[in-house]
Amino acid sequence: MIDFAQLQSIFKEHLEHDRAVRLIEASGPTLDAAVNEAAALLDTSIRRLEYEIIERGSSGFMGAGKKDWHIRAYERTQTKKAKAEEELFTEDFDTDVPVIINKDGDAFAQCWPDGIYLKITSPQGNGRRAQYAGAMQVLHTKEAKNIDTDMVNRLLEEAQGFYVKVADFEYKPINDSMASVEVDDNEMHVYVNVTPPGEGGCDLTYDAYISLMKQYRVYHGVKEEFLIDFADKPVYREKVEVAEGTKPVNGKDAYIQYNFETDQTKIKLKEGMNGKVNFKELNIIQNVVQNQVLARKIPPEDGIDGKTVTGKILPAKAGSDIPMPLGTNVHVGDDGDSIIADINGQVIIVSDKINVEPVYTVEGDVNLKVGNIIFLGTVVINGNVEDGFSVKAAGNIEIHGTVSKAELDAEGDIIIYQGINGKGSGRIRAGRSMWSRFIENAIVEAGNMVVVTDGIINSHVDAIKSIICTGKRAHIMGGRLRAGEEINAKVLGNPTSGTETVCEVGFDPKSKIELDRLIRVKADSENELENLRLDLQTLINTKKQRKSLPEEKEAYMQELMDRRQILNEELKKACEGISKIQEFLNEIQIRGRVSASTKVFPGVKIWIRDVKEDIQSEFKAVTFILENGLVRVTKYEEPDELAKKGLDGYSSN
Repeated sequence: MIDFAQLQSIFKEHLEHDRAVRLIEASGPTLDAAVNEAAALLDTSIRRLEYEIIERGSSGFMGAGKKDWHIRAYERTQTKKAKAEEELFTEDFDTDVPVIINKDGDAFAQCWPDGIYLKITSPQGNGRRAQYAGAMQVLHTKEAKNIDTDMVNRLLEEAQGFYVKVADFEYKPINDSMASVEVDDNEMHVYVNVTPPGEGGCDLTYDAYISLMKQYRVYHGVKEEFLIDFADKPVYREKVEVAEGTKPVNGKDAYIQYNFETDQTKIKLKEGMNGKVNFKELNIIQNVVQNQVLARKIPPEDGIDGKTVTGKILPAKAGSDIPMPLGTNVHVGDDGDSIIADINGQVIIVSDKINVEPVYTVEGDVNLKVGNIIFLGTVVINGNVEDGFSVKAAGNIEIHGTVSKAELDAEGDIIIYQGINGKGSGRIRAGRSMWSRFIENAIVEAGNMVVVTDGIINSHVDAIKSIICTGKRAHIMGGRLRAGEEINAKVLGNPTSGTETVCEVGFDPKSKIELDRLIRVKADSENELENLRLDLQTLINTKKQRKSLPEEKEAYMQELMDRRQILNEELKKACEGISKIQEFLNEIQIRGRVSASTKVFPGVKIWIRDVKEDIQSEFKAVTFILENGLVRVTKYEEPDELAKKGLDGYSSN
């Protein structure tokens, strides 16, 4: 908004401007001569001149009665302050409002065969209206006679922007303005070169230019808006382009729009909740699932034909089609343009074709360079898995080196050629079987078998079916091992170590784990309930004696009663769960056995179903079984043929 001080500044500037205007009077035999003299006196150009006619001149008759033209003139200026004023009035408007161009109204005159025509254009924005003096000036430059001043004033007032006859002149056809037309060889550009009219000659009108185009068979690309302005303000003796053909636009070629990262070298680091970046999560593998849309072909586009100025069609080329980049384990969708995965796995581009690989191969170690691995297929690692890293696969995991304190999780088999040293916290889970050369200080779980060729040391190993340790150094020393059917090794226990070796068979390990948990929950609930009973009894007795309790004691008693209800519900669920698991374990027909082909040392603890046996003396080549509720010792029994196979199905020897 404009305040009073700003208005004062504006009015002051206007006053200073008015004082700065220098008025002069000039004269001459013609109006043009008078205007030129005024411009010379003011040292400015005619374009910046404002004037009013004081006395009209006359050429007289035969030299008699001749009078000069007299005008009063001043220079039209725009100071920096005026520009600042304009900005001041527009500063409060939103910048998104379209910019209004300030343009003064103008006057144009053209000589046509029947007279001189005048056109007055209206101002734009804050532009000034065309002035009478300016209109008269352009008429006098055309040597106008018998000027209809009333019509001039009317045109100035209406400013309709079209030509109206306002004066006469002495027409000399030989001096008409002329235009030459040039059409280039490709018929894509048309130029005109206009010569100015001589004394008494006519100007070329817009219609004349259009007619000229038709004579040269120019029907397309005529710059009509340009020609309208050009007819008003022609540029003489210069080649000017007035028409341009339309170039053809070729159609875009077909291309593939990928729904995955095609640059395999890019690494995408993710920031954790704490704002830190985990450099182990490099997200190099791009997992896809069956029936996932991997890419889509964007079909080629038709081109847009061009046209010469003479109307000839310039055919555009249609975009080129491309074949679908189908590799292995992908197919084309029903729409004919999408590429869909056949299987779960890793999507990669090989030889410009999209492939879904069921196997992801790491040529070296799993370390900071590779990061953690999550893959919807099989992972093959030709090196080691270093401390702190994890490998998770929907298929198998095959590791040709060693596994340190790491995490492995596979829905299929896990095969480790050199072995595991979990350093007390390494965790391995196989959905089916796990094969390794050795297991040391690790936690292992398998949905079927665990097969080891050298030994298991100080580890916790669970297998639904069996744990087999077969080979020249097939020892099981320390730790806890649980299997549904069988634990078999060359040696069980260690005569020189105090580490406890526990072997449990004859039940479902997962059910046994859940049973142990529920038993702990039952015991904890019963203990807490007993303590609650005592506390509640004390409060109840106190209330009976005093017939009331303090408010905080009442609240505490209610809290104990609520907790008692929760514990009773937990105890009930635990008892029901224990009953179901025990019933299930009693129903399953598993002949659990623990075998040692060479020796069993004292100190080994053997559980078969729910019967425990502490080994007190050394045994050789024996198998422990459950018979009539007792653990009995029998002759050594070989493991199943499948379990006797070593790594990758080869003999352990």
